[in-house]
Amino acid sequence: MSGRGLRPVGGRRPLVRLPDAVPRDVLQHHQMLRVRDRSVAWVPPLLVLVGILIVDWNTTRDFRIITWIVLVPSIAAAICGVWGTAAYAVLATVAYPIADGAWPNEYQAGPADFFLVAVGSVLAVLACAVRVRGERRMLHMRDVTETIRRTVLRPLPPGWGGLEHAAVYLTADVEARVGGDFYDIQPGPHGTRVLIGDVQGKGLGAVEAAAALLGTFREAGYHEPNLATVADRLEVRMLRHGGHVTALGRDDGDRFATAVLVGFPESSAGRFFGRGSVVAGRAHAAEPHMSQPRAPLGRVSEPGVVEVVVFAHEPPLLVGTDGVRSLPSGGDTLPLGLSTLAPAQDPPPVQQVTLAPGETLLMTTDGVTEARDTDGVFYPLATEVARAVAADPRTVEPRRLVAFVREGVLRHCGGRLADDTTVFAVRRLRPVEARDG
Repeated sequence: MSGRGLRPVGGRRPLVRLPDAVPRDVLQHHQMLRVRDRSVAWVPPLLVLVGILIVDWNTTRDFRIITWIVLVPSIAAAICGVWGTAAYAVLATVAYPIADGAWPNEYQAGPADFFLVAVGSVLAVLACAVRVRGERRMLHMRDVTETIRRTVLRPLPPGWGGLEHAAVYLTADVEARVGGDFYDIQPGPHGTRVLIGDVQGKGLGAVEAAAALLGTFREAGYHEPNLATVADRLEVRMLRHGGHVTALGRDDGDRFATAVLVGFPESSAGRFFGRGSVVAGRAHAAEPHMSQPRAPLGRVSEPGVVEVVVFAHEPPLLVGTDGVRSLPSGGDTLPLGLSTLAPAQDPPPVQQVTLAPGETLLMTTDGVTEARDTDGVFYPLATEVARAVAADPRTVEPRRLVAFVREGVLRHCGGRLADDTTVFAVRRLRPVEARDG
């Protein structure tokens, strides 16, 4: 990740429970040879067996290929299960003496070659067992990785926090399926807060840091009335996480994260946490000890205004039917976790931005802006989005916009992603009266 790269994430599936054990047919879903959802992996070894027997029977004594039958269980070991391989091993060892005995004694291959076939069959079964065990372990680890990703990047309900949203997350390493990108939407009594970011580095260490930031955001984003306080909580949490990692003796305690924090006014979250909300009322009743003043639940900010805090992240784009504009970058701000390097520097300012009706906030990671084609040219995100909106104004819809950027990036780089790539788009839901009208 570059020092000023970006990083949101998206595209989720419902959280599922991790299985306690891998079922016996776990490999069934990963067999490549399937027709109409039925496995045909048994066909190639059978064809080879039949072919060897036919050729051996119809050739002269100078061209005996019956010993090639040892290939049958070997092929089965590569594409079939253990029991299928064992069946072909037995079939090969039985077919060999029958086919060999059909020739006169002076032309028979003899017991030495039969021993070769028998030993090869046993080794094929053992090799298949090792392969299946390794694949089961790989699938289990993949389930663990997927569960970690879904836990960190929780699924978001449609219209969550009064926002229409869409996201897609593509990892540069298709096997890892997890990285340092993170995002979330947190509605609360003080409005809806949106966080996107990118932890420097990759691997489980980056995921761990992302989880720490998201946990703090989900609490502070709900309870704190001021967005600046939420931003400060995130910075403190990143510093605490780095200190904890360093105390453990690890060498990745200096991680940092670029991020964008967005606050929508209470009116955006009214359907979930507005005036008279049962959830909000219970939350307030359960926390009488909190002395920090809270904004009234019925307070409504100036229409269309959102608050934005940028931590060395590429500023989001505002995409509307009139065109594309970029939010202010916020100056030379520091990423989360690096405030100790410049203690005299002021914290990132809270900027107020006015959104036009129907305008979408588009946030991407550096996997988008730093995607290159074969000539080394970066993907022109703003230009491409502006062109798409001009051709079809419906592109401003979050789902269409995310799909367009995703396809554009993959086409631009030829499907070879150099970094994790995330596209995240949100916009206010229209009032019920407007939708009904």
